[in-house]
Parts: sequence; C-alpha cells; structure tokens
Amino acid sequence: MRYSVLSLAWNAITGHKSLGPAWRDAAPRKTYDVVIIGGGGHGLATAYYLAKEHGITNVAVLEKSWIGSGNAGRNTTIIRSNYLLSGNIPFYEWSMKLWEGLERDLNYNVMVSQRGVLNLHHSDLQRDAFARRGNAMRLHGVDAELLDRDQVQALVPYLDFDNARFPIHGGLLQRRGGTARHDAVVWGYARAADARGVDIVQNCEVTGIGISGGRVSGVETTRGSIRADKVALAVAGSSSRLATMAGLRLPIESHVLQAFVSEEVKPLIDHVITFGAGHFYVSQSDKGGLVFGGDIDGYNSYAQRGNLPTVEDVCEGGMAVMPMIGRLRMLRSWGGVVDMSMDGSPIIDHTPIDGLYLNAGWCYGGFKATPASGWCFAHLIARDEPHAVAAAYRLDRFATGHLIDEKGVGAQPNLH
Repeated sequence: MRYSVLSLAWNAITGHKSLGPAWRDAAPRKTYDVVIIGGGGHGLATAYYLAKEHGITNVAVLEKSWIGSGNAGRNTTIIRSNYLLSGNIPFYEWSMKLWEGLERDLNYNVMVSQRGVLNLHHSDLQRDAFARRGNAMRLHGVDAELLDRDQVQALVPYLDFDNARFPIHGGLLQRRGGTARHDAVVWGYARAADARGVDIVQNCEVTGIGISGGRVSGVETTRGSIRADKVALAVAGSSSRLATMAGLRLPIESHVLQAFVSEEVKPLIDHVITFGAGHFYVSQSDKGGLVFGGDIDGYNSYAQRGNLPTVEDVCEGGMAVMPMIGRLRMLRSWGGVVDMSMDGSPIIDHTPIDGLYLNAGWCYGGFKATPASGWCFAHLIARDEPHAVAAAYRLDRFATGHLIDEKGVGAQPNLH
C-alpha cells in the first residue's frame, strides 16, 4: 500500500480495516545472493539500496531478535554533517542529503526535523577549533555559521551564559542538522526493502559463518543453514563477536553508551545543543521529553545497560549549561552497545575473506550515518569497489597508519 492523504483518509473512514503488516515476517530460504546480518538501520538501508540502486533483490536480512531491538531504538536521534576531516565530511554530508529526501524516497514519515545543531564553545581555544571546523565544512559545501555570544543568546536565551566556570562565548551552528525518529527510520527502511522483494527474517540468530577455500559460503543460524554468495556484517556492538566466527580480529571494542529522557514539559528547546566543556547533548522530543546523552561508560561490555557514574557525569554537564533542568525528573534511560574503532571513525570495506563484507566502527555516529552507510555498503557489495564518499573507511588503515582521527576519541577511555 502506498501512503498518501487519500489513503489515510480512506482508512480513517473505514476503520483501518484494509491496513496490513508494514512488511512480511519472512521465513528463511536455503539460498540467497546476499545475506545481511543485522536488522538495524544500517542493515535494512543496505538491503533497500541493494534492491533499489543495484537491482539485487534476492537478499535476506537476518535479525536475532525483532526489527529495531538494538541500537536503532537506543540512540538520541541526532542527524548532522558538521565534521572536520576530509575523510568524514563528504560521507556525512551525503548522509544529510539522503536524510533530506528520505521521507519521499521511502513513502514513510521518518519525522526528519532540521531544527539546527548548535555546538557551544567556552574559550578562545574552542572558538578557534570551531572556526577551523566550520571553514573545513564550508570548503566542502556544507553549511556552517560561527556565532558570537550575543547571537547565541538571541537564539537560545534560556542557557546559563554567566556560569563562572563555563561561560558561553559563542557556538558553531549547522542549521540543516537536527533529529529524526529512530524507530520510524527502521520501520520505513524495512517496509521499503520488503516491497522490493527483500526477505526480513526476525528471531534468526547467526551461530556460525561458513568459509570454504578462503571464500564465504553462507551462515549457520538458529533457523537452519543458509547458503549465500556474499555475507555482510552490520551488527554494531556485536561486530567483534561475529567477526570471530570467521576467524577475524577487528580493531574494535564494544562499549555501553547511555541515553536519557526526562518527563514531558512544554516546548522549550527547538535545537540540538551540545555542551563544549563536557560531553553533554540535548534536544526535545515531539512528546515533550528532553532527550540527552554523553560519554561511553569507558569499559568493555555487551550489556545494554550502564552504570551510575556516567549518569552523574551527564547530568552534571546538563546542569552546567541549563540549571533549570535540575527541577525535572528522569523518566527512563537505556544503553546501546556501540562498536568503538581505534580512531573514532567507521569501517566500510571488504574483509580478508572473499565475499565477506564489514560495516562497523560507528562509535557515537551510527544513527546519523544510516542512509549513507546503507548506500555505500550496498555499492561495495554490488560492485566490489568502495563508493567515493566512503573510500577512506578502509579496514587496513590501522595497519598502514592512514587514520581518520576526527577528535581523538576512539575506544580509549583516557581520551574521553
């Protein structure tokens, strides 16, 4: 069914009786051209673009639980392309452009809200760093504005500009940045991929990866063996565990990244705001809750839960820039298992095993990268060559020294 004003009106009149499931709950077949492990945003986007852009529809997406049960439903929904290094800017700007047309492309409301992303600075040194980043963005055709204190105060007057320790001196603004509804993104890609013939298989955990003569032959799952010409890993914090099944050791550590939602309040924050003197970022959801997060917990874990010291640190950052939120109660929190690469930038590349492809190392930036990640991973799988905007995301860069060290905040806790 194609969604439109007329179809929505008709279903409202008829009691929604003609609405069926958004996608099929497919049973796995014995053989596919491509098997994608991971039913999150990246895996589903890859399947969709394989079908749409490359005509490859004999594809299965295998998810060990239900669609959207992993990091896709455990993030703070921010989209942006305000990066510094030439290895990252083209990729994330391509992702932003895909975000801007995604709802029309998928025929699904993913609730993209380009409310603007504002990074605050609190010293002359930070101002100079933001000026450098903004200039790098503008050289790549990306919008960026360096604001002084008065401009920031006119934009967000409710912040604490006179904090004795962290006075706000200005900020870097990307007006095209903002948020999107994380669940809707996953549902939209699942529905669109299914409509093009992709099998989405839930409750199907991969237990082994078959390799014969140095080439991948398929996967073993809790629902039987599946043969495939190509196998693609898009499993975020479980990347190292899946790679181990193929005898690979990745330059990745898995860490917990927590996020929080406050009780609902009237409309207050109409931007995404980041605190420059600590790791704190906040936006307001359509339901009224403040959505905020900060640093990883700093220890290796596969658990989707975090610890109280990080909760305290994040709340302290929020109180430093917005003391008024101290009156709010925290409604809920959650933890996602993120795949932290050693330089803080992702990997989209072949592995040393023919037919086995890797999409991993997204650190803090997995959600905002969803459309471009799927686009570039599909290009790699279909053509066996990297897409131009993701050419720097090679697996062997850690051996050759061609790191993309955006902020020096990879997996090492002492660098956070």
